[in-house]
Amino acid sequence: MAKDYSRAMRVGEQMRRELAELLRMEVKDPRIGFISLTEVHVTPDFAHAKVYFTSMTGAEGVDEILAGLRRASGFLRRELARRIRIHSSPELHFIYDASVERGAQLSALIDKAVHEDEARSKSSDEED
Repeated sequence: MAKDYSRAMRVGEQMRRELAELLRMEVKDPRIGFISLTEVHVTPDFAHAKVYFTSMTGAEGVDEILAGLRRASGFLRRELARRIRIHSSPELHFIYDASVERGAQLSALIDKAVHEDEARSKSSDEED
């Protein structure tokens, strides 16, 4: 069972690399612009693949990006079948990954809390 899991992970990683290259070099849709593929999860039967992406422009315009990705999905699926030797080419499902954006927000909150704590510490030292 573990071997099947690792194969699905390897195929998902290969698909992520190939899709990233295809999006960068072959797809000319301006809606797809500045995106980065974060992960690809492939079902054990290789029938479906969830492709997680993040946008360099943030959450705005995600609907437009999704429309462009869905429009290009037939081309991407066909090209993946040519590049990766698996039994069947999976149906691609694109999902916006907000984890990078959320991580940046949490990091900013932590930095703000540290800064406020340092300011409070300095003011209490000056009072003593």
